[in-house]
Amino acid sequence: MNIVLGVSGGIAAYKAVMVVRLLVEAGHDVQVVPTDDALRFVGKPTWEAISRHPVTTSVHENVAEVRHVALGQRADLVVVAPATANTLARMAAGIADSLLGTTLLATQAPVLVAPAMHTQMWQHPATQANVATLRARSVEFIGPDDGRLTGADSGPGRMSEPDQIAARAMEILARRTVKRDLMGVTLLVSAGGTREPIDPVRFIGNRSSGRQGVAIAAAAAARGAEVVLLAASIEEAILAEVVGCPEVRIERVWTAAELQNAADREAPGADVIVMAAAVSDYRVAEMRETKMRKEETAGTQLTLALIENPDILAGLVRSRRPGQLIVGFAAETAENQQALLELGRQKLARKGADLLAVNAVGWSQGFESAENTLYVLAAGGELVSTAGGSKREAADGLLDAIVPRLSRRVLSTAE
Repeated sequence: MNIVLGVSGGIAAYKAVMVVRLLVEAGHDVQVVPTDDALRFVGKPTWEAISRHPVTTSVHENVAEVRHVALGQRADLVVVAPATANTLARMAAGIADSLLGTTLLATQAPVLVAPAMHTQMWQHPATQANVATLRARSVEFIGPDDGRLTGADSGPGRMSEPDQIAARAMEILARRTVKRDLMGVTLLVSAGGTREPIDPVRFIGNRSSGRQGVAIAAAAAARGAEVVLLAASIEEAILAEVVGCPEVRIERVWTAAELQNAADREAPGADVIVMAAAVSDYRVAEMRETKMRKEETAGTQLTLALIENPDILAGLVRSRRPGQLIVGFAAETAENQQALLELGRQKLARKGADLLAVNAVGWSQGFESAENTLYVLAAGGELVSTAGGSKREAADGLLDAIVPRLSRRVLSTAE
């Protein structure tokens, strides 16, 4: 596919060279459009050699083909990496006094932006307002990451790594070829880990990042669904994948009780329910209104009385309406795949869901990982699908298992 890589004038421009290489090696045609300032960091010969295309910053070259709009019109995707604070401001204002600016205004393709700047510039209200404006226009963001910047500075503002940017770019391109097989379907999905407060400072929680649930929401929206995302504890950088997406409505929750209330409220209007959130099984019997201090229990053991949280998935199954499809998740530690699937079958029998997505978790897999493998069990325990790869690929694999099981009444609205 045709990709335009816009490069603005920041030190992170050197990392964009590897983004081009990864995309070219993946078989895509990449046209680099740097700003004049970008060429002060990485020269034109490097961009031309790595992209295999001539490079210019001028709107006055190749005038006969109307190059200043043709690049944007032909693009299947535009990536801006790095995107400086100045570039974000110019994008938000629609300024088109460069080849990159005219390309961005002329394109109807998806736009992916990888910001890179010092922490104070990223956090400045003007930059955040520009980001909000661009997200409202469906511009997607990756990063910035929190890490080492130029000089001795460190903090949010570091451009995401080239492999992450290239992977996100290819995920966006994959969406353009995705079948719109969820048109007319309303999907409710939960994501992230719940947090049960002990006192105003501490909580009982888990390591779930919410990436898988957010990926399911994004994938379902790309396939035409109207999505309600019940988002528990999820970092804003992860949630950003669906922020501003018109097909996704986000409802924030924190505790299991809040998740249950939101799920009960939203479930009647959903055709498909996917409970991907990691819900705390227990909460403290009595939450402290003030901070529990170490001095209060010095030299003794501290015992917390816990009570069981309600079973949200089982409750949704009991109150389901006819034609509604309910999908549960099971994150398990197991010695091998056979043991993992057996644990999943036991949970599926207890919950009564239509499908159960089982995945292995541990110290270095499942939670907080960019990749995942879902083993999808149907009622009765049959393994009907294995979906692996990035969490977006796993999400699409799960949706592939869901679509054939949807009621004809639900799908008839899309026909």
